[in-house]
Amino acid sequence: MNAETQAVPIVARRVAARSRLIEAASLLRDLFRFADRGLGPVLDLVIRIGLAQMFWISGILKVANWDNALELARSEYPVGWMDPVSAAYTGAAIELIAPVLLAVGLATRLAAIPLLVLSLVIQFAYKELPEHLFWAILLGWFVVKGPGRLSLDALIAPHLERLALPLAGVAKRLVGLVTTYGGPLYQLFIRLWMAEIFFASGLTKIASWETTVALFEDEYQVPLLPPELAAWLGTAAELACPVLLAIGFASRFAALPLIVMTLVIQFTYLDKAEHFFWIMLLAQIALRGPGALSIDALIHRFAGRFFAGLDGQPLFPLDLAPKVVIVGAGFGGLACAKALRRVAANVTVIDRRNYHLFQPLLYQVATASLSPADIAVPIRELLREQRNTRVLMGRVTGIDTEAREVVLGEKRVAYDYLVLATGARHSYFGRDDWADLAPGLKKIDDATAIRGRILAAFEAAEATEDPAERRRLLTFVLVGAGPTGVELAGAIVELARFGMDRDFRNFDPRQARVILVQSGGRVLPAFGEDLSAKALAQLEALGVEVRLNGRVKEIDARGVTVNGERIDAGTVLWSAGVMASPAAKWLGTIADKAGRVIVGADLTIKDHPEVFAIGDTAAVTGPNGESVPGLAPAAKQGGEYAARVIRARIEGRAASTPFRYRHVGSMATIGRKAAIAQLGPVKLSGMLAWWFWGLVHVAFLAGTRNRIGVILDWAWAYVTYRRGTRLITGGP
Repeated sequence: MNAETQAVPIVARRVAARSRLIEAASLLRDLFRFADRGLGPVLDLVIRIGLAQMFWISGILKVANWDNALELARSEYPVGWMDPVSAAYTGAAIELIAPVLLAVGLATRLAAIPLLVLSLVIQFAYKELPEHLFWAILLGWFVVKGPGRLSLDALIAPHLERLALPLAGVAKRLVGLVTTYGGPLYQLFIRLWMAEIFFASGLTKIASWETTVALFEDEYQVPLLPPELAAWLGTAAELACPVLLAIGFASRFAALPLIVMTLVIQFTYLDKAEHFFWIMLLAQIALRGPGALSIDALIHRFAGRFFAGLDGQPLFPLDLAPKVVIVGAGFGGLACAKALRRVAANVTVIDRRNYHLFQPLLYQVATASLSPADIAVPIRELLREQRNTRVLMGRVTGIDTEAREVVLGEKRVAYDYLVLATGARHSYFGRDDWADLAPGLKKIDDATAIRGRILAAFEAAEATEDPAERRRLLTFVLVGAGPTGVELAGAIVELARFGMDRDFRNFDPRQARVILVQSGGRVLPAFGEDLSAKALAQLEALGVEVRLNGRVKEIDARGVTVNGERIDAGTVLWSAGVMASPAAKWLGTIADKAGRVIVGADLTIKDHPEVFAIGDTAAVTGPNGESVPGLAPAAKQGGEYAARVIRARIEGRAASTPFRYRHVGSMATIGRKAAIAQLGPVKLSGMLAWWFWGLVHVAFLAGTRNRIGVILDWAWAYVTYRRGTRLITGGP
């Protein structure tokens, strides 16, 4: 290291303790953020639908018994500035139209205003009930704060100024002002309202303590607690928590025991509708926070100023921090970058593409089940909260280990620590001339090109009048029966049988023939023999022809030769092998026969302890002598481990223990309701494995939008048997 970076361990040690405190605070902040952005919109939606249902049913009842509605307007809640008939029509129209808008979240604020006025009219001119006030308070929340993210308004708002509507921009700015300035005041009002209710109840309990204890003995019946202790705890909560709510200190935590107490009262003592409204308002405080007019907000601002890093700001001056360069933003590189977010390091992520790709679902893009956007997320979006990290898009052409620089054409990026997570590419075992004839599947461009080949084969089969040529076009050969080959084979069969069964006129797509060639004696050799056998049975039941112990001798533009047998095929796809990126050549270091860099127990290369290789780039041998597989979990664990070692070195601590891969299991899907999964001693196959495979893959997708999009696409395909992205793009 140079003189400046040698001083960094001192800086790092000074911020290490503070950074750990900030990590704990950040976890709490992330929990609050999830509550606000994840659960808060769900609560808003539930409240909107609940309120809409009550008013809409009331409107239906008015229309069904119009004479009674007119009589109520005349004698029960007359409106001074309207005649009874007009008032009845207006009230019924409000109760029929506004609730629908409220439920779907369209023009929500405007819909909530007449419902709020109607609630107050009912309360003060007809029947005084606490529920009516709570209706008004909840509707006022939507007037001031808006409907939340699960609404049509949230979808429209970002584009409002671009719509050709008069005063659209003015309306957007006005709404923003109401939320910015009215929101904190309204949140304070709600806190004070709820605090008064519970504090008054606590004072009543203190004033009549014997009655309070008797209630806990006979009515409330709190499980696991003696009645007197439960009375003390309940009363203390009703006195302390409202004070915290009123001043806005630890407000989220203060709301939680009050919610629990309300539930206990509702279900063990007194069944009242207003209790559910208490819970709704307290839940808004617990999920949304107390607002800007609170001690919590002051503490957050103070902490953000004096503990840099709590709001994503760097904990240290970046120009003094060691430079960590990560090449590749796949599973391993991204995991490493995220693990360094609180480390005193200046992190640079380099990738030749601007997106992180979820490769396990790439075959679904190739077979028209998903679009590329469903399984890819911009790298900058994933790392935008990390202020110590920058992203560079570029192709690495070499590494100067002497100067400690990564070469990107004419540009050079200096490093103190280097993490190579460059992945793997196809291996044709010395027959690179087959690459254009039998493309593999490693990136989005591959997937869209393969999708084009598959769909073009069906289109050509429709156009030809030659039966032999049609048979050739409808024959698909896949070389290699690992997970990619098996999943592709099953997906192509399902596409032909179910996805396009009524789309063509000159032939039946179900005539398509899918042949899976495997050089070994079983499919999915990484799994146990019993699961491999089940996978083979499921493939054959689906209609895939499996050729075991098959050696591909030749591939040309019109087919393949397997064990001396000529197979005419319109499409040949390669999934037989991979080789590492040229990282070993860049470094001038030893590699295994697949081109992977041979690393030590700490994932560093020989003679260069500052250089790490992870994932498919590295040949890693575990303590038991077995090679670590080239799987996404292994890459992620390697990235997190490399980050821990780098952090320990920067902070002047002893390095971590040797890398140890924890195998959590393997899965492969074959087709609809057909899959296998091996999770330690637990082995699954068939429908259960298929559902488990789907849940796991959705959970590990990057980005909420991607998860929702994939779920919707899968649901549509499952119900209709249709593929939504059957597009031929990118030329012939």
